[in-house]
Amino acid sequence: MKRILIIIAAMLFGAGALLYLFRDPIKQAAYDRLTADMFAPADTDTFDPGPELGSDFPGVNALYQGRRIQLLNDFAGDNGTVFVASRSLDWCPYCMRQMIQLQAYKSAFDAAGIGLVGITYDEPRLQQVFIERHGITIPILSDIDALTFKTLGILNEDYAPGDLQYGIPHPGMIVIDPRGKVVGKLFLEAYSSRVDSGAALAFAREVLGLDAQ
Repeated sequence: MKRILIIIAAMLFGAGALLYLFRDPIKQAAYDRLTADMFAPADTDTFDPGPELGSDFPGVNALYQGRRIQLLNDFAGDNGTVFVASRSLDWCPYCMRQMIQLQAYKSAFDAAGIGLVGITYDEPRLQQVFIERHGITIPILSDIDALTFKTLGILNEDYAPGDLQYGIPHPGMIVIDPRGKVVGKLFLEAYSSRVDSGAALAFAREVLGLDAQ
């Protein structure tokens, strides 16, 4: 009996060691399965938080590389900017996969003269882990005390101060023209769905009037 217990303990230890060694691939496989059908070809629902179309983009109150940021001028493209509000790049698999896909499309946004800038509620040190792991070159801002998301009208009010997830936004994109006007928005009510990056680029080009040029 004692020998059987020793064998079982050894097997459990071995299984635990294997899970530890392969924890990142296992986690990634789980994330891939969870997010397999997350991308939508367009924004077709009626969910529409955020600033009104035609209004001035009110700016942000965020941190970027140790600096406090209030304007997006440093991140704007010649033809406009797409502002990407995400929940978390630390624990939200949908946000992570969206940012990885956006990075793959960054050169296409650059070629269209459209700047990309993201923002989450994560502390900068947590964002940096994701940025370095996936080679993200899109600037990622860190919201300060939910001030940006409150100002934009996209703060998720399902959570209260003190909750772990307090400060997350309703995820989505805001398209801003070179004059600082809000000309388009892409927000889906389900946080587990995001508009595909290729479709988002096409939408941004359309509302910025680039297809007519």
